[in-house]
Amino acid sequence: MSRVCVFCAVSLDGFIARADHGLDWLTPPPGEALEDTFGPFLAGVGALLMGRTTFDVVTSFGPEAWAYGDRPVLVATHRPLDATRPTVRPVAGPIAALVAEARAAAGPGDVYLDGGQMVGQALAAGLVDEVTLTVVPVALGAGIAAFGGHPTPRPLGLLGARPLGAGFVELRYGAG
Repeated sequence: MSRVCVFCAVSLDGFIARADHGLDWLTPPPGEALEDTFGPFLAGVGALLMGRTTFDVVTSFGPEAWAYGDRPVLVATHRPLDATRPTVRPVAGPIAALVAEARAAAGPGDVYLDGGQMVGQALAAGLVDEVTLTVVPVALGAGIAAFGGHPTPRPLGLLGARPLGAGFVELRYGAG
C-alpha cells in the first residue's frame, strides 16, 4: 500500500508561509546552493492531496512552475475549481475518506499530502506515514502555522537529519 508523506519547508519558528501566503523566504541567499531533495521525493509520488489554499498558491506561480507532471492532484474544496489540467480534480469529505481516495489514485506510488490544514488533520487522525521538513534558517515572527496549528496526538520517530546547504536542514520523521 502507498505511504502518505508530507514534504514541506518550515521556518525556525514553525511557519510554512507568511500570513499573506508569501514564500519569498524559501530562497537561499545568492550564491548559496541547496541539495535537491524534492526531485527524488516527487519521483516516488503517485498522487497528491492538497488543500484548496495550497492549490491556489501553487497555481498563482503560473503553468511553468507546475512541478507535478501528469500525476493525479486531488484538491480538497467545497468551492468550484477552475482546473485547466485534466489530472486535477476537486474532492470533499472527511480526511480519512480523502486519504483513501488519494491512495487509490496513487497506485503503487506514495501520496504527497500538502497544505497546513490538510496535513494537520491527517496527522491528528494518525493517517501520515512520513514527514519530511526542511528547516529554513529564518524566523518569520508570524504566519501560517505548520500543520494548521493542529496538535499531533502521537510522537513521530526521527528517521534522519542532514544539512542541505545555506543553513537549511532536512528532518525526516516516521509514524509508528
